[in-house]
Amino acid sequence: MPKKRLNITIDADVVERARRYTRRHDTSISGLVGEFLAHLPDGDGSGAEDLSPTVKRLLGVARGGPDREDYHRHLLEKYGV
Repeated sequence: MPKKRLNITIDADVVERARRYTRRHDTSISGLVGEFLAHLPDGDGSGAEDLSPTVKRLLGVARGGPDREDYHRHLLEKYGV
């Protein structure tokens, strides 16, 4: 596949961390960025199939959880305050 040049701006400490990582893993920053971008969802963003596995696992975790009063009651029961 043909390659295309892309200029990006990244914090200096992030670049240094990336350089250390690439030296240890015998790769390049371009390779890391390319690999990351290649794994982005390819859909229109409207469905769960466009989400990464990590996001899919977390989807709905906070939905329908206890309200503030339930949490307060839980703390009272747990710590007996």
